[in-house]
Amino acid sequence: MVVLSSAIVRHVNKPKENDSTPSIQNEIVDYNKLPKDINNKTQNPKSITEQDQDPKEITDMIDLDQNKEGDDDIQEVFLISEIDDSVRERIYGLSYKSECPIPLSKLRFLTLTYYGFDEKTHTGEMIVHEELSEDVIEIFRELYENKYPIEKIRLIDEYEADDNKSMEDNNTSCFCYRTKTSGNSVSMHGYGLAIDINPMQNPYVYKNLILPEGSNDYVDRSKNRKGMIIKEDICYQAFIKRGWTWGGNWKKCKDYQHFEKELENTNHKNG
Repeated sequence: MVVLSSAIVRHVNKPKENDSTPSIQNEIVDYNKLPKDINNKTQNPKSITEQDQDPKEITDMIDLDQNKEGDDDIQEVFLISEIDDSVRERIYGLSYKSECPIPLSKLRFLTLTYYGFDEKTHTGEMIVHEELSEDVIEIFRELYENKYPIEKIRLIDEYEADDNKSMEDNNTSCFCYRTKTSGNSVSMHGYGLAIDINPMQNPYVYKNLILPEGSNDYVDRSKNRKGMIIKEDICYQAFIKRGWTWGGNWKKCKDYQHFEKELENTNHKNG
């Protein structure tokens, strides 16, 4: 059994030569090459050099039951994986549809450790665009090390890919093929290029529309409460310094839960 330390482990499923059975190659990301978090808490990871480890053995080690009480002794884990058959079965026809503009091969499945509202450690799941996967790993590790509270991180498929249900449960998520809240074009979420964090404490506000339902008390941003994203706070800085934009800075509407990042040679913006 591999003991996961504070290292980021990136694993990529690839078929062995002349064998249809997938193998796994683990790549340790060198923390010396990653930017330090804003409080300089990042430490160099321990060395993990397991090769050809069965992906199931790694998955079995990680408690992804979000309904269980958090465990302060849970191992930190920050994994990047390709979308395998098991994940595909969970999302196909829900967050991922046949008309989705991005192929599954361009998406990545992340396993993330986070600090909950209950002040305990939890493990969550997220799907993002492959080009942002390292970014997201770095951001969420920084948030975790600074004990930035996130209530839950689940795939939106657990809510039947219904954004309203996910927001009302205060779920932090990224990928979901859908149109923008105030338009007909594909949302940045539909490309895995946007993340919504603690939606209940960070509502979407457009004229008289406030989402999710029940978040009206958080429209007033002058009262800083647990889970709120405030300009220049740890969460804001973790995204902005890596080139992301925040919906709380938008003029036409305010989407306080929303961060997105534009890729080169794309024109998908705001939403």
